Amino acid sequence: MAKKKKIPEKYQRWIDARKRYHLSHAHIQMARELGMNPRKFGSLANTNQEPWKLPLADFIEELYFKHFKKNQPDNVRSIEQMVSDYNKKKEVRRDQRLKEKESHQSGKDVIQQ
Repeated sequence: MAKKKKIPEKYQRWIDARKRYHLSHAHIQMARELGMNPRKFGSLANTNQEPWKLPLADFIEELYFKHFKKNQPDNVRSIEQMVSDYNKKKEVRRDQRLKEKESHQSGKDVIQQ
């Protein structure tokens, strides 16, 4: 039975913000590229008492266009894809380190004999 990987807290915050504020994967990626903090979305989100504020998705799009001069990122990836890529990369690095350790140990054994 395969063990399910836990999502790191820094990514989980973005997933929670995406669900809570009904944002798309593109909006979350734009906010991440802009360096926004998902914990501060509550103060940026529009409420009925603040009609002058743009909806959060439109606000993120406007900021992204001002900063990058394009409407959305070229390659949109979900947080879940980023986590799986991160875990794969981590496993590859771990395997490489183990192989290097084994080859280093076998090299010492040959020299000692």
